[in-house]
Amino acid sequence: MTRPASENELPQLYEQMLLIRAYEEKIVEASAAGKVPGTCTSVGQEAAAVGVVNALGGADLILTNHRSAAHLIARGADPGRLLAEVMGRSAGYCQGKSGSLHISVKELGVVLTSTIVGAELSLATGVALAQGMLGKPGIVVCFFGDGAACEGAFHESLNLASVWNLPILYVCENNQWQAFVHRRETMRRDHVADWAVPYDIPARTVDGNNVEAVLAAARAAAAEVRASGRPFLLETYTYRSRGHFEPDDQAYVDPAERAAWAARDPIAACRDRLLATGRLTASQDAALADKVQSRIAVALAFAEASPYPALSEMTTDVYA
Repeated sequence: MTRPASENELPQLYEQMLLIRAYEEKIVEASAAGKVPGTCTSVGQEAAAVGVVNALGGADLILTNHRSAAHLIARGADPGRLLAEVMGRSAGYCQGKSGSLHISVKELGVVLTSTIVGAELSLATGVALAQGMLGKPGIVVCFFGDGAACEGAFHESLNLASVWNLPILYVCENNQWQAFVHRRETMRRDHVADWAVPYDIPARTVDGNNVEAVLAAARAAAAEVRASGRPFLLETYTYRSRGHFEPDDQAYVDPAERAAWAARDPIAACRDRLLATGRLTASQDAALADKVQSRIAVALAFAEASPYPALSEMTTDVYA
């Protein structure tokens, strides 16, 4: 039996979501000012990332996609080193050579960030197979979106994971948009979880904007993967509030749709629950907001002060 978020956990999850939102909004702001290259954000999807990552153990491995900042920060990545990486500075996690789209953090178990849509699905099976052959503990968690689920790699990965009995927790962050195309234009169904059934893989869809619900569902799913040694697909039904890539004016999005999902913002919803149950006061909320903004300001200053990699390091640790 899995447990829901404890009395003390929800405030911690809320702070993580605030930090992720502040980090990505700083990137948007700095990108508009020409200080930081444009990138893909996951604004609006914070509850999905925080809920799943907090359900994992230290030995679990993560493969993620081009919207990886939330996964990395929830896993404990330092915002300063992340910003340094995005800005191409030597203090970044990959010495400034990956940008925002290829960050890996070995010490946190983040095997890779893939900018190729669906590529992490192809690689997750190999990582899980290697874990088993090497006798290493931990399950493999693969984050992808509804766009990747419409590619052949999704079906090939699920089929192989099922046939080979691989301990993979597939996490589809169904955010409704596939670059500049709405999910309705590429899928006959609303839910990706339905597609796991033909591969004999159990699946569940959860409200991806409710961090407590995601945490509970992810704990149950991870427990099932550990017990069975077989794959599970968890779909977090959420929404990408910003465009595909910064800058993006989202002129192609129906304003009514954006307003409807804005009313379900995961951070505002979590704040309301905390305030309503007395687990957070208005003054504590304001202090938390100041705390994360200060941390992001320090992170940006750290990144800006970091030097660019030396020319002599151009090909070091570059494999392709």
